[in-house]
Amino acid sequence: MGVWQFIQEQVLGMKWLNEWIGSGLSMLGLNVNGRVGGSVQFFLYDTLKITVLLCFLIFVISYIQSYFPPERSKRILGRFHGIGANIVSALLGTVTPFCSCSSIPLFIGFTSAGLPLGVTFSFLISSPMVDLGSLVLLMSIFGAKVAIVYVVVGLVIAVAGGTIIEKLQMEKQVETFIMAAGRVDIESPGLTRRERVAYAKEQMLGTFKKVFPYILAGVGIGAVIHNWIPESWIEAVLGSNNPFGVLLATLVGVPMYADIFGTIPVAEALLAKGAQLGTILSFMMAVTTLSLPSMIMLRKAVKPKLLALFIGICTVGIILVGYLFNALQFLLI
Repeated sequence: MGVWQFIQEQVLGMKWLNEWIGSGLSMLGLNVNGRVGGSVQFFLYDTLKITVLLCFLIFVISYIQSYFPPERSKRILGRFHGIGANIVSALLGTVTPFCSCSSIPLFIGFTSAGLPLGVTFSFLISSPMVDLGSLVLLMSIFGAKVAIVYVVVGLVIAVAGGTIIEKLQMEKQVETFIMAAGRVDIESPGLTRRERVAYAKEQMLGTFKKVFPYILAGVGIGAVIHNWIPESWIEAVLGSNNPFGVLLATLVGVPMYADIFGTIPVAEALLAKGAQLGTILSFMMAVTTLSLPSMIMLRKAVKPKLLALFIGICTVGIILVGYLFNALQFLLI
């Protein structure tokens, strides 16, 4: 076993944990090859694995994020212009909150501070879709190639979406109170190392409490798919024989509200049952980027025309990504 394979399978994937849980359940008399035993093993393994990775990632990313408070982020973005600003904004989104509802307040702050609308939308698209946490978690499930291509394509969608909105000059479609808020610069005091650690710990606990119910729900759904739903059903609906699988997955994902951590166990189970990779990723992107609660919150900041344009750009991008990954699946997995 090579070093990278060991990292992917034993460090990120925690295959050893799955073996321990399986051995423990077998000692208790539970048949892990049966439906009930397999469901229990899947639920315990994925819950523990995602929880450990979640807490570690949030702590590390929050520590990094402590160096980029909103005021500093605004100054950084203000130094760039044109597509370069969109790229920097999309990259900044990778080290910020883990769901779209958490990203919207930052988007409002950036917009009211006078940053170009296209730049702030690049941030809004990338933040929930391609944060660093999703990169590591996707590596643990699908491998490095899939995770890296997913993040790169997500950043391309964010940059392209923000650029389109910028070119269409949609500033009048932002609610008046946002544009009239004016620029308020409040310099954040410098933090000591101990304060950064405390901040990271606080963010880790707060985010964990918020997303853990979605993890449990996602793992529970994944366990049912993995052990109770026939493979032929999944292949018929989301497999290569259904050319509309990507469209269906995107439409199903939009009304839901979860973050990347809640969708990954569902994606893992669907892939094992024969669903196509691009179809699964389209579902994940739709859930994390275009959830109904986040669209309701965003509507308070932008007018219907701009909201519809944002949804349209993201939807088209997600669908194109789905078909692209389906076409390249033989190269990635």
